[in-house]
Amino acid sequence: MKTTITTTENQVIAKFTGRLDTAAAVTVAEEVKPLFEVIGKEIILDCSELEYISSSGLRIFLSIRKEAAAHSSKVIVRSINADIRQVFVMTGFISLFEIQ
Repeated sequence: MKTTITTTENQVIAKFTGRLDTAAAVTVAEEVKPLFEVIGKEIILDCSELEYISSSGLRIFLSIRKEAAAHSSKVIVRSINADIRQVFVMTGFISLFEIQ
């Protein structure tokens, strides 16, 4: 699992590559901590290369959303595959995030 964070003037983009399973979640949770400090920008969670997400991964996404709301930031989940979309639908996450 690889997480890359890029910052532009109006956005912070976190790109997830690989499988965000329970084993990888501990490392990813540490890697995304800078997103908790973003104030007033869009946070893009780029899932174009994310193959799988576990409940631990969903918790990370939820934590990012919670901190973003507290800092007047907006979270957008981008480019999820059909399997991950199905997980979002089944868990109700589809209504919690803007999906592009």
